[in-house]
Amino acid sequence: MSQEPTTYSLFLFLFLSHGVSSYTVPNSRQDLHPLLQKMAEEIIDGSYLNALLDLIQFQSSHLWTDDLSHRVLAYLNSRNVAFTIPSLQAAVENHLEQRLHQPQKLLEDLRKTDAQQFRTAMKCLLEDKKDRLDLKDIIIDLGEIRERALQSPGVNRSLFLITLERCFQVLNSLECVEILGKVLRGSSGSFLQPDITERLPRDLREDAFKNLSAVFKDLYDKTSAHSQRALYSWMTGILQTSSNATDDSASWVSAEHLWVLGRYIVHLSFEEIMKISPIEIGLFISYDNATKQLDTVYDITPELAQAFLERISSSNFNMRNTSTIHRLGLLVCFYNDLELLDATVAQVLLHQMIKCSHLRGFQAGVQKLKAELLDIAVENQTLNETLGSLSDAVVGLTYSQLESLSPEAVHGAISTLSQVSGWAKSQVIILSAKYLAHEKVLSFYNVSQMGALLAGVSTQAFCSMNRKDLSQVLRSAVSQYVSELSPAQQQGILSKMVQAEDTAPGIVEIQGAFFKEVSLFDLRRQPGFNSTVLKDKELGRSQALFLYELLLKTTRRPEELLSAGQLVKGVTCSHIDAMSTDFFLAHFQDFQNNFALLSPYQVNCLAWKYWEVSRLSMPPFLLAALPARYLASVPASQCVPFLISLGKSWLDSLVLDSHKKTSVLRKVQQCLDDSIADEYTVDIMGNLLCHLPAAIIDRGISPRAWATALHGLRDCPDLNPEQKAAVRLKLLGQYGFPQHWTAETTKDLGPFLVLFSGDELSSIATKFPDILLQAASKMAMTLPPKEFLWAVFESVRNSSEKIPSSDPILGCHGVVAPSSDDIFKLAEANACWALEDLRCMEEDTFIRTVELLGAVQGFSRPQLMTLKEKAIQVWDMPSYWREHHIVSLGRIALALNESELEQLDLSSIDTVASLSRQTEWTPGQAESILQGYLDDSGYSIQDLRSFHLVGLGATLCAINITEIPLIKISEFRVVVARIGTLLCGTHVLAEFKRKAEVVFGDPTEWTSSVLQELGTIAAGLTKAELRMLDKDLMPYFQPSAIKCLPDEIFKELSAEQIASLGPENAAAVTHAQRRRLSPLQLQSLQQALDGAKTHSWQDAPASASPTRTSSSRSPAGALQSLGLWLGCPLLVLMAKPLW
Repeated sequence: MSQEPTTYSLFLFLFLSHGVSSYTVPNSRQDLHPLLQKMAEEIIDGSYLNALLDLIQFQSSHLWTDDLSHRVLAYLNSRNVAFTIPSLQAAVENHLEQRLHQPQKLLEDLRKTDAQQFRTAMKCLLEDKKDRLDLKDIIIDLGEIRERALQSPGVNRSLFLITLERCFQVLNSLECVEILGKVLRGSSGSFLQPDITERLPRDLREDAFKNLSAVFKDLYDKTSAHSQRALYSWMTGILQTSSNATDDSASWVSAEHLWVLGRYIVHLSFEEIMKISPIEIGLFISYDNATKQLDTVYDITPELAQAFLERISSSNFNMRNTSTIHRLGLLVCFYNDLELLDATVAQVLLHQMIKCSHLRGFQAGVQKLKAELLDIAVENQTLNETLGSLSDAVVGLTYSQLESLSPEAVHGAISTLSQVSGWAKSQVIILSAKYLAHEKVLSFYNVSQMGALLAGVSTQAFCSMNRKDLSQVLRSAVSQYVSELSPAQQQGILSKMVQAEDTAPGIVEIQGAFFKEVSLFDLRRQPGFNSTVLKDKELGRSQALFLYELLLKTTRRPEELLSAGQLVKGVTCSHIDAMSTDFFLAHFQDFQNNFALLSPYQVNCLAWKYWEVSRLSMPPFLLAALPARYLASVPASQCVPFLISLGKSWLDSLVLDSHKKTSVLRKVQQCLDDSIADEYTVDIMGNLLCHLPAAIIDRGISPRAWATALHGLRDCPDLNPEQKAAVRLKLLGQYGFPQHWTAETTKDLGPFLVLFSGDELSSIATKFPDILLQAASKMAMTLPPKEFLWAVFESVRNSSEKIPSSDPILGCHGVVAPSSDDIFKLAEANACWALEDLRCMEEDTFIRTVELLGAVQGFSRPQLMTLKEKAIQVWDMPSYWREHHIVSLGRIALALNESELEQLDLSSIDTVASLSRQTEWTPGQAESILQGYLDDSGYSIQDLRSFHLVGLGATLCAINITEIPLIKISEFRVVVARIGTLLCGTHVLAEFKRKAEVVFGDPTEWTSSVLQELGTIAAGLTKAELRMLDKDLMPYFQPSAIKCLPDEIFKELSAEQIASLGPENAAAVTHAQRRRLSPLQLQSLQQALDGAKTHSWQDAPASASPTRTSSSRSPAGALQSLGLWLGCPLLVLMAKPLW
């Protein structure tokens, strides 16, 4: 029978067979090896790290025998040092944990080690193998120690600093560089502050210097602009020393230097580049790896790129030679020698320019260059003839150009077209139609060739495919594009794959995220699932709830279900409650590995279970899921593990109630003593940095900690207004007003530019317009403040050509209308255009940019109206618009009135699906779209298939409730989850609920998986039905369903039901619903928000400590010098089984 290894503290092996250390051996000092004598003396002095290093050194050259433990014991006894096993164990553990909690003291310890001990420590870091010290009855896992150290920010920082300080004096420089690389690659990049270059050695051997430079090149994107500049200066300082340049006119930059600098060549000045000799630049371009290096200069500017191109041209390289063009890397994005360029060279350039999407900025210039090369490439040839050789420049073709293509040309170029990224949906529709023009029925072969054009296949076409062919498509390489299909298209595929007469094979073949679309109804008809089959599938929560319950009844190894990843979504509180203590503790890591998949309610259940069975070893972050009073049980001595554990999670997803979050943050502040003293404290804080109160940001962060804190604050997704104001004041205090900033400062503070006023940003817009645009482009998924957008707008307008509009519309004479380049650069800042500017836009500009404009979230209703009028001017009345026109409009379509919507050709569910993506339709508009589809398609309500229902989306909410019973049950039951995402009116939801009863039975029979599947449909329950629901089902309402429950119905819930809602659903309760609750119900709601226990265990006293309490305590709230807690002692020592 095997036994799991047991963890012991350091040196317990010395006393494994003894009650006390009273065992003596004659002549112990003479019998004990000098290195072990030294180790024993260090144990006596309490220098346990030094003792460990001596032990490792001894073990590296000696065989450990059984009697050595006795000899060490005898030596200790002869020095009148007597320990019981527990007291020695406690002393060792306390000391080591203190060192881990205070990495600065670990740094001091490493500074005090002798040369041999330090060498041993560095060698341990250097090793890659999972080595262990075998001391007979005990194993010391050095690999685990190294792995934990390198993954621990506080310890990592100390290792980085001590390596810089001492390593180069003790080990050879190549080994030290390798250690630095390991430590730095495990860091966030915040270690490389500009002043660190002062500690870097300047007398490295050439090979060590190149290796260290390679480390800095690998970390380039993690490094701030100031640090990049400092590291560049350090590198060039060494390179210039080795240069043969004798005067200022000669360049120190050689081909070898350019290779060593790598991505840092973008920091060379224009003047330095222009001084590089033609011979050296020629040698550099001749290197085999030059292309790879130039492919990574993502932040090069047009000025520097053109300087490099000029020097390469001067080195007798033919810039129009295909081989040369292939070597240019990202420099090709700035190619400017277009005079008399022939079509073949233009095509080669276009092919190389595919990589230009990786550039940081300057994309408008790239698009302009592609357009010019496109014109040259098709010179004297038709577009049909050249289509396959235009690379991704084809994305710049207009609708009319695409529509002029022959189906044969598209067929011939499909291998190119299918690999191009950046297509607009309207372009994909046109090209797919051309490609499939001759195909009556789609086959696996022709669909598998489509790649990025797959989204242009109509839903009806997917439904017409042979099921076997569809199955092959889902298993082929083209399946990676399935996620880009609309919900209607995906449902069309599912409806074919999951046919009523033969469900099983179709469901099992569906892989990845697409599996989430399989309905609960179909899953319940499928008998053949197991945890292995599910491992590669992404599950919805309703699917996971059903499948976990199903498989738990049949499996003999429930641990396999937890290790299957996605299935953890289906673990309920009752499942967790039923786990034995041993099983729960042994497999808790499966929950922790999949923490992002767990709901707040599941985390709450896990926290209560851990509290009940093993609060001494409970991960501290779980305390935040318990009622706020449990935070008081964290003693000052355990503040560090609490902060680290909490800082590794996202507090906003862990604690949803604002009052409870305030309590958690109050405990955090208490642990910090309202200040952040040094960079080690910042390391510990992790994600908690984003929740620091404004007062601490303003006055509590020491100058020493600020640079590291600022590096962390850059990644905070949603600082509140007070925090933003504090950061702004701090930045002004450090850097002054923006007009005094350097380019490096502006780059480093890019995410914080939104904190400044328009007046303050005007100087940035003038001095560094490209940096401002790059900062704006990184905010593409957010809606920046209006003042920031105005600064971007003014910057682009001031730098663009002022060409008056030639639009014949009255009142446009002399108006400087938007250009395509302007619109491309502005992105969300397009919302700043005046109505007059939009009205006077050139027709060609509108055609080229309509999809970009349709994606702008900030357009006002009048702006959308103006753009709609422009669409009518360009495309004629809506009755003439085709599918690709409608799809391209995006939010502009919201300006169509009911009459105009009725004019649209809505016969295709794909057209309707594109409209239903918008969520701001008025009820009248939604009704017009729904009725328009029924009229144009010729379908009645009872004819609608599942994919029609999905494609209608939010417009389905406009259905007359008397028609809902007409929807076929066979179609409704497979799209319940999709319909359950709609925020329809109460009467519509109530009717859908009645429909759901036909599928899932009476509400009293519903399970957690059914309630989760129903989504907002569950908000259609009546007062009586709601009251009859078991309280244990309450957490499985979706939060959206809670919000949709009418106030007068929600108040009918019992206090017990409300208390059982769980944290997430309790947080979804609206203010209007809350106002209708009684005091007792409000008290229950607060209990749910706080994470109070509603299941079977008895509550434990809040005073009980949840974590191990060190015997060495700090004053309450004090954390003068914080370190990193690793969750267990530094050394993982495992007893071997004795049988």
